[in-house]
Amino acid sequence: MKPSLLLFCLAGSIAVQAQTAQKSATSTAKATTAHPATAHAAGTASTAIKLPPGVPPVVGPVSTALTLRYQEIKVGTGVLGAPNKQWKVFYTGYRAADGVKFDSSDDHRQPVVGADGKPEMGADGKPKLGDPQPLAFPQGMGRLIPGFDHGVTGMHIGGKRRIFIPWQLAYGSRAMPDQPGHPGIPANSDLIFDVELVDVTELPPPPTPQPHPGAQGNPGSSNTPPPQPKP
Repeated sequence: MKPSLLLFCLAGSIAVQAQTAQKSATSTAKATTAHPATAHAAGTASTAIKLPPGVPPVVGPVSTALTLRYQEIKVGTGVLGAPNKQWKVFYTGYRAADGVKFDSSDDHRQPVVGADGKPEMGADGKPKLGDPQPLAFPQGMGRLIPGFDHGVTGMHIGGKRRIFIPWQLAYGSRAMPDQPGHPGIPANSDLIFDVELVDVTELPPPPTPQPHPGAQGNPGSSNTPPPQPKP
């Protein structure tokens, strides 16, 4: 299973997650207000929340709909990763319900190619595999599932982190099917990712527009270049 099939999200899942979060917040609020004493205590505490000027204080229980948690395995000593840069990470993903590993950057190693252009074979008769390559993605631009994209925020190069992602910030109600060598992910699955940040660079430049019929200089052509593809 390619990383793009596991980490890169579909637009429709965001709306589903938002609706689920709203329902979760509503049900949590009802549960909190079931006991008058508890509701009063929560409401009193809510007035202590620091608010910016111009926002009037209110009394009422404070509820949390979703929680994205992470655990620092190793704090990196390198550069702090900045948003809207290209990050490179090694990762391993597990299903939180049963601990089954469903994907890892180690699973996407490419065969070693010899000087003759053919794959080199090992003693077991199978092609030799090269070193695992990190996943490259533009951090903070919504190209990955939300829990992964936001869960790496604040990491330094060389750091390792375990991210606990609720299903609403993963694949939502979608089920990811089994593929050869990669177990699927049931719908509404919480996930766990172990992530290591190995590099942060500037985003690569967009592709240069290619000449096309009617380019500048030809009679009747438009001087406006074709639109560049979005990432």
